[in-house]
Amino acid sequence: MAFGFAELQAAAPGLIAGITTTLEVVAFAVVGGLLIGTFLALARLSPYKWLSVPAKLYVNYFRSVPLLLVLIWFYFAVPMMYNWATGRYLTIDVAFASCVVAFMVFEAAYFAEVVRAGIQSISKGQVNAAKALGMTYAQTMRLVILPQAFRKMLPLILQQSIILFQDTTLVFAIGLVDFFRASYVRGDLMGMLTPYILFAGVVYFLVSATATYGVKQLQKRLRT
Repeated sequence: MAFGFAELQAAAPGLIAGITTTLEVVAFAVVGGLLIGTFLALARLSPYKWLSVPAKLYVNYFRSVPLLLVLIWFYFAVPMMYNWATGRYLTIDVAFASCVVAFMVFEAAYFAEVVRAGIQSISKGQVNAAKALGMTYAQTMRLVILPQAFRKMLPLILQQSIILFQDTTLVFAIGLVDFFRASYVRGDLMGMLTPYILFAGVVYFLVSATATYGVKQLQKRLRT
């Protein structure tokens, strides 16, 4: 069978399962990474060195190591940590769980810098005004600063999420069947490896290009 619509139709269930796994990893990593990154950003801006110094070390460390290395670390570390904490063996997909944790921890370092820049872009006058109204630091951040900061940094968060989507192809190294691996396995099985790899590349390009265009349009709307 030649590579074409009929072949793609036959391969559709596996490819759909693969892209679903890819999107699940991206979604968990973005949400988890953003939550961790927000706490890291607040810690880095803290006047207390026992908070700011560890946060700075965390960010600098994970921005200095290759993502593939982090994935391999957590592939072996997640089952060990789960067994140590619970005394039981991990029963869910080890590759999926380790990928989610690794991406969350890794992307948190980048989201932390985005959030920190967003917070610093807000005028200090608003902080002083909140203090004058009797707000605590936590209330000021939650009710005044962070809502405005997230609006400003939303395009950067989405852009980082697009980069994360592209980086998910690295999960191939630890055996998780994402879209790229599903395409590779199908192509290898059917003797159409090159067409399937090219097809996967086209899909990643189209998704990334469409998302990037959407981010640019969002930036224009936020400026008006």
